[in-house]
Amino acid sequence: MAGAVSALFLLDIKGRVLVWRDYRGDVSAKQAERFFTKLIEKDGDAQSQDPVVYDNGVSYLFIQHSNVYLMTASRQNCNAASLLFFLHRVVDVFKHYFEELEEESLRDNFVVVYELLDEMMDFGYPQYTEANILSEFIKTDAYRMEVTQRPPMAVTNAVSWRSEGIQYKKNEVFLDVVEHVNILVNSNGQIIRSDVVGALKMRTYLSGMPECKLGLNDRILLEAQGRSTKGKAIDLDDIKFHQCVRLARFENDRTISFIPPDGSFDLMTYRLNTQVKPLIWVEAQVERHSRSRVEILVKARSQFKERSTATNVEIELPVSSDASNPDVRTSMGSASYVPEDEALIWKIRSFPGGKEYMLRAEFTLPSITAEEATPERKAPIRVKFEIPYFTVSGIQVRYLKIIEKSGYHALPWVRYITMAGEYELRLI
Repeated sequence: MAGAVSALFLLDIKGRVLVWRDYRGDVSAKQAERFFTKLIEKDGDAQSQDPVVYDNGVSYLFIQHSNVYLMTASRQNCNAASLLFFLHRVVDVFKHYFEELEEESLRDNFVVVYELLDEMMDFGYPQYTEANILSEFIKTDAYRMEVTQRPPMAVTNAVSWRSEGIQYKKNEVFLDVVEHVNILVNSNGQIIRSDVVGALKMRTYLSGMPECKLGLNDRILLEAQGRSTKGKAIDLDDIKFHQCVRLARFENDRTISFIPPDGSFDLMTYRLNTQVKPLIWVEAQVERHSRSRVEILVKARSQFKERSTATNVEIELPVSSDASNPDVRTSMGSASYVPEDEALIWKIRSFPGGKEYMLRAEFTLPSITAEEATPERKAPIRVKFEIPYFTVSGIQVRYLKIIEKSGYHALPWVRYITMAGEYELRLI
């Protein structure tokens, strides 16, 4: 078993202790001062530093949120990734109770903060970090908590993320497969960065304690079952599951089996570091007809199959900061000049696959320029879009089964969508 945390500290931006909870009695409040001294010695802000500091037999792990440091101190060999994840969950819980986690909100809610820290960690080991479960028996207004309340069932059973006794008239599951395409193209038209970040987002409205089983077109699973994988299977990399997924079962036979939380959550995230063809390609040509007039010619081409259609397409074209009097013509959609962003925004509501549209814009420039003018900035073209019923990776949900001891029938709904992530074309 990994080592336990000795104490958890909440510090202000100057390193002064706001709240600290001693779990094992082998460190003192002075550890916060030693930690902050070491932090200053590293000469950098917390956002860019390593989140681990070691000094005189004590390991400090910390994150910064707003004007508050959250820090654990331990004399044992702890799982660093697990504790950093725990600190982020502490932030989420405090934000659930106080709207914002800041020094002021901590000072106003000392009683609730200590109650939450007692429930979220026991003798240095993380326990319950689901805000919805904690809010069932720890109320924000601590002064009204006079009656001893019975802990919710989620605290006393093995499924800490779901309460018992949940009932719905209509049992439904909504699964969205959402992929974000990240593309970076240099001024020569070469792709220098390309990857896909995906997530399986679920919304569950199920009664009781249902068991869900999800099957994907995972190459390893299909090969293990002796099925053909030609053109139908994908290789999933960098997978991260929600805590409800039985990891041992997945490692054994690649089956995604879980008891889902109630409501919305991310079941799984993944990344594919693969060469992706830009789904919407933009070519831009700038012509200066005189010292006072410039013309921009833009071609936008969809590079996906005709049966798919991109929606809410938005192409942001950088223009000179001193440009004025725009005259814009488009073959599809509408364009507007946004001087505060130094950009021309071209919006196309529906962009079918295999189509090409054009935009032509003329701007007036000052006829008199400074002798030592600064070089014109080279901002990228940014593209936003959504393509429903389409995924770049080719991931497919083969089945989604819901089994509950009462035997009710649940309706699963599956939807696919691809969106632009960091999609930049440095062509102007």
